[in-house]
Amino acid sequence: MAKTAKKADAASAKPTEKKLPQKKVRVRNQVKRGPHGGTLVVLVDDTAHVGKQGEIVEVKAGYARNYLIPYGKAVIPSAENLHTLDQYKIKVEKAREARIADLKVLAEQLTRLPAVTIEANAHEAQVERGGQIETHLMLYGSISGPEISKTLKGKNLKVEPEMVKLENPIKEANTLTEVPLSLGYGIEAKIQVLVVALQGKK
Repeated sequence: MAKTAKKADAASAKPTEKKLPQKKVRVRNQVKRGPHGGTLVVLVDDTAHVGKQGEIVEVKAGYARNYLIPYGKAVIPSAENLHTLDQYKIKVEKAREARIADLKVLAEQLTRLPAVTIEANAHEAQVERGGQIETHLMLYGSISGPEISKTLKGKNLKVEPEMVKLENPIKEANTLTEVPLSLGYGIEAKIQVLVVALQGKK
């Protein structure tokens, strides 16, 4: 009997590749191209000038590779990622609804609030108004978003400085000023701010 020699399987020699010390997208064939040649990604969060959470958008390849994907702002639109994102969107939507409800309650509390009093150091100053010289109590500094936010937080009303949409800082004592607030998600409120002189020259 003729013996058939077993052919030894040749081990597939893998070419040695230089491994770069970076953890980015490993499988390049997952990247999908858009009609304009850019990379298609699914946004994990709302991203300014790009799109809303859950949208599939086309961005420049470098922007996706170097910023959106490494920082968790977007993912490659694979079936697994889309499923995970759907579950994440449900959680985010619930959190967003809860946040909007909280902001509506806050807006109602702010609307019912009497004038918010802020004390500040002031001094007498001669001011020309309408061709006449008048004496007014002018503040040494001014009252703007941070001071109003701090006062409201002292009343357990969580209003951040950037929510205060004061056109010009308040510079005069003994004045009542209407201050608009933009709380987010299109929810707005208005409060009255009364600035009184802490010290005044007599």
